[in-house]
Amino acid sequence: MSSYTTGGEYLTPTRIHADRAAGVLEIDWADGHQTRYDAPTLRWLCPCAYCRGEMGQPGWLDTQPVLTDIQTTLQEVGLVGQYALAPTWADGHHTGYYTFSLLREACPCPDDVARRAAASHTHGRP
Repeated sequence: MSSYTTGGEYLTPTRIHADRAAGVLEIDWADGHQTRYDAPTLRWLCPCAYCRGEMGQPGWLDTQPVLTDIQTTLQEVGLVGQYALAPTWADGHHTGYYTFSLLREACPCPDDVARRAAASHTHGRP
């Protein structure tokens, strides 16, 4: 089983740094990987019911809105237990809990983008 599916070091952050002025969230993982999200990419990843939908209904982000600067300005990032981060955005949105699993699996680095593309191709997904 690969480290991508077993958890452990793959899903254990050792450092979380939110540079609000630069609009960047960085996470160093116990396996040595670093994930770096710019604020707009992080906002598009929001997993909350409002943004992603619920009960078969599409969420707000599914409508492909044009995000404003205030909607992509990171004000604060808090921990949720030992499993997630909860960002607060300048527009007041704060209901998205980004699990460490989500943040690692959606890592926008070139290596992880390529890994996901290869896995999608291997499993016959478009």
